[in-house]
Amino acid sequence: MITENVLFAFALTAFAGLSTGIGSILAFFTKTTNTRFLSVALGFSAGVMIYVSMIEIFVKARESLVEQLGAQQGYNLTVLSFFIGIAFIGIIDYLIPSGENPHEIRTVEQVGDKSALAKNAKLMKMGMFTALAIAIHNFPEGLATFTAALDDPGLGIAIAVAIAIHNIPEGIAVSVPIYYATGNKRKAFTHSFLSGLAEPLGALIGYLILMPFLSPLLFGILFAAVAGIMVFISLDELLPAAREYGKHHLSIYGLIAGMAVMAASLLLFD
Repeated sequence: MITENVLFAFALTAFAGLSTGIGSILAFFTKTTNTRFLSVALGFSAGVMIYVSMIEIFVKARESLVEQLGAQQGYNLTVLSFFIGIAFIGIIDYLIPSGENPHEIRTVEQVGDKSALAKNAKLMKMGMFTALAIAIHNFPEGLATFTAALDDPGLGIAIAVAIAIHNIPEGIAVSVPIYYATGNKRKAFTHSFLSGLAEPLGALIGYLILMPFLSPLLFGILFAAVAGIMVFISLDELLPAAREYGKHHLSIYGLIAGMAVMAASLLLFD
């Protein structure tokens, strides 16, 4: 009985996490010269990440911490954790070397173009940062989906479907910049797919190790920090790149579309 419930909960979590692969498949239908698509897709991804961070993740973190610490202290810790997340990813941004490896960033059309190589290096770093943020985000989401499914399979299904919808555009956020940086569809898909694996990994580790120690307080702090990480990625990497690789209005239209998709999924499945 327990084994069947655990397997069902783990299967739901894997389904939700690996939905990033669906989004990454979109990169297979684009061309390296299609900068209009790149601009819209990056803007779309920024809209997804900003909306889900500020409307869903930050709010859930605040609710959890307020319940544990009271209104004022809980809100203060939420804000502090949010900016700790921003500082964390900012430090990673500062420490990662910006050297250009031609084996990693060169495409057939761009050999010998130093300006294009520099842009590709920026795209590759952005894609890797996005994969990191999404993996960190997916880890606690996997634990949340798994626990909910163990307690109430119906609730677990609803949460898994909602997270799967979220993860499809998140897959785009990882795969598109990596594909445009390398011209390698397999590499774009692999990184996007691996970022989604963090979700079932979160479920597995939570079940085996963390479940006895994970508290609502720690969960709230982690969620607020993840919101900060995703907002930083969107404002520092996704939006500037979206404007650089296409017209200003295309990136804004993509941003609004990403927010609308997230809003619709939350209304339908929350």
